[in-house]
Amino acid sequence: MRIGILGPISWRIPPRHYGGWELVTYNLAEGLVARGHDVTLFATADSETSARLLSICPRPLSEDPSLPPRVYESLHMALALEHAAEFDLIHNHMGCYPVCCSRVIPVPMVTTLHGSAAEDHSRIIYSRYRDSFYVSITDAERRLAPDLNYVDTVYNGIDVRAFDFSDRHGDYLLVLGRMSPDKGIHSAIAVAQRCGIRLILAGIVPRENEEYFETQVRPHLKPGFIDFIGPADHAAKNRLMRGAYALLHLITYHEAFGLTMVEAMACGTPVIAVPMGSVPELVLHGETGFWADDVEEACSVLPQVAHLDRARCRQWVEERFGLDQMVDRYMQVYERVLRVAGRP
Repeated sequence: MRIGILGPISWRIPPRHYGGWELVTYNLAEGLVARGHDVTLFATADSETSARLLSICPRPLSEDPSLPPRVYESLHMALALEHAAEFDLIHNHMGCYPVCCSRVIPVPMVTTLHGSAAEDHSRIIYSRYRDSFYVSITDAERRLAPDLNYVDTVYNGIDVRAFDFSDRHGDYLLVLGRMSPDKGIHSAIAVAQRCGIRLILAGIVPRENEEYFETQVRPHLKPGFIDFIGPADHAAKNRLMRGAYALLHLITYHEAFGLTMVEAMACGTPVIAVPMGSVPELVLHGETGFWADDVEEACSVLPQVAHLDRARCRQWVEERFGLDQMVDRYMQVYERVLRVAGRP
């Protein structure tokens, strides 16, 4: 099958540290190539892939503020659409804007939402083109835009072999992700302070959340107790996750997925998370972690984490969130879309 994958360009594919959309796009492209498909990936010029790489954006937009985002996003999207006739279909991982052209290209377009339906402006476009082909990354994501033409729900997949398993509980709590209020960083700090257990914070500080970080996070940092170490690449994430007692994911919003939860469980590390959005689909309460509505409840379940079977965490990921499962499901999506579109 000839597949054009329109990737995001906020970060490199695969990302150096942060970039969930980019990582999933990379995993899918690699998985499809490994199965012998003819894959073209549209991504930043510094991206690395086994697929054919076509680029017009020289560097990731989030790493080079000199690049005008609207200009390069438009050029990037146009490049993929100009090549559309070379493929059996285009798989869009870029968000809502390419959907505007889904009716004028000669092949079907499949769009994975990746949580973009949480954005008001994106929903305007999706609503206008609700008959296009959409994939949700959890069933919970569909609640953000329930009227779209969903082909399937396909969970994000990871290469489980790339994560080292540890059967021993560590002695610190871990947060991996954006340092932003919707990720509940302040709640994680409160848990650490109340329970007297070390906390490591790893991730980027988005420009729009700098004030939050300076006022709600930095004043609580204390070397050896509450540490902020900045962005973590794969090797650092792997080390941090396998050595943690638990991953805290105390979100305050309807999150579509939450890839770090899956990665942590792949290392054997249980997750304590607020049961919003995708969390009930990703974390087995009482088996691979616990759901906790607030700081008090997170503190109350913390001692129980020691009794969880870390091997069960790994097994859960292998069964449900592996790379092969994701590629299998997307191949089924492609075949279904091509049948509906009347293309052999």
